[in-house]
Amino acid sequence: MLCTLYSHQTGFNKITEIVKKNFPDAKTDFGKLEEFQLLHITIKGGLFSAPKKLKIAYRERISPSWTLSAESACPLEHNLRGMYGLVSNIESENEHIKGLLLKKITTLNCEFSIIPEKGEIKELPALVKELAAFFHAILFVQRDTVISRAEGQHFLDENLSLILDGAGHCEITSLPVEIDSALYDAPASELTDDQKKRKDRSETSIRQYNIPVNPHLPCIESIEEVTFRNAQEIAQRVTALATVNLVAFGEINAADAIDYLSKNNCVDYLTPEEKEFLNNPTEEKRNRESWKCEGVWTLLWALHKVDELYFPDRLCNLNDVPPGNFPIGREKSPQEFINEATRIRSKEEILDAADLYYRLDWACVNARINNRSMDIIHPGVVYERHYALNWLISYMNAAWDDITCDT
Repeated sequence: MLCTLYSHQTGFNKITEIVKKNFPDAKTDFGKLEEFQLLHITIKGGLFSAPKKLKIAYRERISPSWTLSAESACPLEHNLRGMYGLVSNIESENEHIKGLLLKKITTLNCEFSIIPEKGEIKELPALVKELAAFFHAILFVQRDTVISRAEGQHFLDENLSLILDGAGHCEITSLPVEIDSALYDAPASELTDDQKKRKDRSETSIRQYNIPVNPHLPCIESIEEVTFRNAQEIAQRVTALATVNLVAFGEINAADAIDYLSKNNCVDYLTPEEKEFLNNPTEEKRNRESWKCEGVWTLLWALHKVDELYFPDRLCNLNDVPPGNFPIGREKSPQEFINEATRIRSKEEILDAADLYYRLDWACVNARINNRSMDIIHPGVVYERHYALNWLISYMNAAWDDITCDT
């Protein structure tokens, strides 16, 4: 076996179509083995060479979903639960990407293995890459193959870059997790008027800037369904986040940041990934953490410390925050900042922003997938604000390090 591809999308027919495009003169036959659909490909040989053979074995979930059920008897879902456990037990050098991989595993709905049976097929890597790109797949790859990126079994993304191997190595900085809205969209009769109006307002606002809108994206949760973070939680989170961000931008060093937080009894507000960064602030990690200035701004907005979430066409400037409204500085200690945090934006304001940035993020992801530029808004700014807003509304009940921005 060369590899197995896993995708949220399903489509045995599309696999067949892509295979026939890559091997127009090949003979294709179909079969079935238990829950697997089989595609047999026979590629004609030359005058002095034998035919080459390839097999693809495909299966999908009995009931497509975006979550895993512990009770499901579906064979593929059983396999995915095992994969989830395997990844959970790997100590990764990039826990953020590991968390996204775990989230992506829960959304997978089909699996198809590519199995060379006879002869060397030089076009195989190109076929795998096209299938991976079309299905936005993750790949479980064996060692010593033409697409291997590590020793032992390992995971690759749709670009055939290493997501994770058994030793925890990782060479990517992002891993999109995308979900078909039809799988979790509530029937219109079950939606509240507030949800429908919120969606309409967001779409109207987005269209004013000639940004594409996906009308099939569902409404986000209603106020009654959301657990909002309280003012103290937000103040604690922004205190840690702002300190780490100063290190990312080189304004203070990591040792001084840890000392500062320790003296002010704030170390416990750091997440595991933030502690890891402060213990080893590499340039790659600095770049990733520097983007969190948008998260700082968003949380300060939630606390009424900045007036607005301005249009996301540029990076924020934290120097524009009044010193008395920033958690780190000379005017007050972090604990004073936290203790004084008692007022937050209304639930309606926060949900409005969460809905808007959810739809803006879809537009950015859609542009990236289709190789189109997004010049009207800044995709990085949109993503980081979407991330912070999802934390504010306790999306999927995830901790800060585990937040996903599903689109």
